[in-house]
Amino acid sequence: VGMDALNSLHSTTFEMDEKHGTKYHKRLLEFIKMVQHENLVIGGAMTDVKGDRSKGPAEQEDPDLFLRIVDRDDKGVYISGAKAHQTGCINSHWMIVMPAIRLTEADKDYAVVGAIPVDAPGITYIYGRQSCDTRSMEPGDMDQGNSQFSGQEAMVIFDRAFIPNELIFMDGEYEFASMLIERFTCYHRRSYVCKTGVGDVLIGAAASIADYNGVPKVSHIKDKLVEMTHLNESIYGTGIASSYQSQKMKSGVWQNDEMLANVCKHNVTRFPYQMGRFAQDIAGGLMVTLPSEAEFRSPETGPLLKKYLKGRKGVDVENKMRVLRLIENMTMGRNAVGYLTESMH
Repeated sequence: VGMDALNSLHSTTFEMDEKHGTKYHKRLLEFIKMVQHENLVIGGAMTDVKGDRSKGPAEQEDPDLFLRIVDRDDKGVYISGAKAHQTGCINSHWMIVMPAIRLTEADKDYAVVGAIPVDAPGITYIYGRQSCDTRSMEPGDMDQGNSQFSGQEAMVIFDRAFIPNELIFMDGEYEFASMLIERFTCYHRRSYVCKTGVGDVLIGAAASIADYNGVPKVSHIKDKLVEMTHLNESIYGTGIASSYQSQKMKSGVWQNDEMLANVCKHNVTRFPYQMGRFAQDIAGGLMVTLPSEAEFRSPETGPLLKKYLKGRKGVDVENKMRVLRLIENMTMGRNAVGYLTESMH
């Protein structure tokens, strides 16, 4: 999201400066130079909590349900509000806050874009829950499904957090909010091509469990794996095509094709779910009834599991269990947050 924010701001700030004689674009370029020089990670904070969805920001009973400017002085502005679903924000160095919806003149205080350090005074992080997340606190690493990598989402609360003038890239230009959001979403929907890397792992896991069970050459198994590959590459193809059809903007940055980006997004709202269904079908019911790693390590029940959970000859039962946990994690557990629900929204 941070990369998409920088790209969309590059052209939007340039055109704001053209109309209003502001200096947002120069400020943005200086910020990008600093980010590149210091090799920093940037998070993008766009999604407001929104409150009553039938009302705009200025119409809410509580004005803080959309991020807004609450005060200012000659050095900068103070912002209050909240941003939801912030993936990886705790692992970032800076955040760029942006409006999430089209704004009107009444919403002028909500038309704010700026960069702020993640540890700035006035910011509170409330950590989100994920399915099966407490497994990460248990001994061993098998039941986690993916013990080497994980992620997090958090709600970020801003309570009079300060943004200095030199890091403000929009301040009241409400008519440019929709332009920024449209360009941001165009980049972001194309970026869902990243889900195909996750899809490759799921296809590999499904193929592995079919092999472990001794049925890699059964026709309906092969058909499912072929269809998973077709769905995955359909996402990839539209994302790459959107990039290929890019056009140069006034500021010099390139904007990918909007129609193909939207097709990529449309595909990614459906295909990972279909792929997950195929993977669960191939994995079988053991994926959701598999005993714990503690049972597998137990001197009493471990030998029984090694006896009765065997697959084809030569397959280590532990490897079979690990692949089943991986499929569970990707389609029902912690990784399903990013692969399924995030893809939908």
